[in-house]
Amino acid sequence: MSTPVVTPEVHGLARENAVFRKVVRRIVPFLVLCYIVSYLDRVNVGFAKLQMSEDLGFSEAAYGLGAGLFFIGYFLFEVPSNLMLQRVGARTWIARIMISWGLVSAAFVFVTDEATFYVLRFLLGAAEAGFYPGVILYCTYWFPSHRRARVIALFMSAIPVAGIFGNPLSGWILDRFHGVSGWQGWQWMFLLEAIPALAVGVATLFYLDNGVRDAKWLTDEEKTVVERAVAEDTVHQTVHGRVWDAFRDPKVWLMCLVYFCFVMGQYALTFWMPTFVESTGIEGNLAIGVLSAVPFVAALVAMNLFGRSADKRRERRWHLVVPSLMGAVGFSLAAAWSGSTALSLIALSFAAAGVLTCAPLFWSLPTAFLGGTAAAAGLAAINSVGNLAGFVSPYMIGALKDATGSTAIPMYVLALSLVVGAAAVLTTKKSVVNR
Repeated sequence: MSTPVVTPEVHGLARENAVFRKVVRRIVPFLVLCYIVSYLDRVNVGFAKLQMSEDLGFSEAAYGLGAGLFFIGYFLFEVPSNLMLQRVGARTWIARIMISWGLVSAAFVFVTDEATFYVLRFLLGAAEAGFYPGVILYCTYWFPSHRRARVIALFMSAIPVAGIFGNPLSGWILDRFHGVSGWQGWQWMFLLEAIPALAVGVATLFYLDNGVRDAKWLTDEEKTVVERAVAEDTVHQTVHGRVWDAFRDPKVWLMCLVYFCFVMGQYALTFWMPTFVESTGIEGNLAIGVLSAVPFVAALVAMNLFGRSADKRRERRWHLVVPSLMGAVGFSLAAAWSGSTALSLIALSFAAAGVLTCAPLFWSLPTAFLGGTAAAAGLAAINSVGNLAGFVSPYMIGALKDATGSTAIPMYVLALSLVVGAAAVLTTKKSVVNR
């Protein structure tokens, strides 16, 4: 029997794979933890609504406006925040972001009226601005584009994980702590769920490295392997020498449109999932929390399967179009089956699997062609403009629900948005994004 010949190329690829597995094990779980904490503090207002709206007399539209104002602060401070991250380093800036949003999130215990609610939601968005695109930028320091979809999918697994564990936790806190020391359950929820942001923010200062050269846990040879792979990848990018050059690139604005369409569906799920479940006839905050977690389990599986497949095949467009159409079908069925809890959960699971899979796969598109000084600004611009849908979506749902008494029409609007996003993806050239 002949001995297989191991060529230098095969040996080199095996070594490179081993190095990147080490990088993934070191930084990705910590980034996932950060994002779980971030997402929980961002969307727990959806559970607070179950008590807060009645306690403080908020209408559906008032709640939707407050939930959405987060993204106005996010929009205004996103680009400056990402530029500061590039200037002062990821470790310091991400720690600053987490500590400041933890403090603002805890301040929600003092909400007594709509005005205070609106101001704190705006400040929470301003405090958190830059975290998500900052992490996306940070990943470009460590991973070439053909490894990035899987990594970003792992990172964004934090969204369904936050839903799987955070929704039952939030429902339990609302019930268990209601009336303790004279506080409402929603006040305790904001306080207790802010503590992890402060703790992880401090830990970031000691754990994260600003870049490959700062990583004491890599040998010099391993650092060279990572830097070479990233450098070879950047030859395909459109390298902008100035910050404002990114805003002149039509592809950046196309990415803004695509991301806006997908975010419409994403935040409809995360802000309104408890209300969607409650509207099927479910009572009790813990029961609502447990059932609200079901669609996020489906999303966790789907987003990682699609991410692995996209990297393996080095194909981006159809791996993004298919889940976006899945989300559109899911929202349409949820609207049609709103009278049945079981059927609604099936439809919402399909919607969540599609919508939440779109986000990690989307970011493999702009990071494939953006490079140079303007990459930080370009990624932040795409995220900030796209996240304006986080303002439009919850307010639109609240206003239409007040006007019609139903969530069916908003769901059809969300389905249409996802179809538009899928069509926009197909206008991108394969040669630009499939690497």
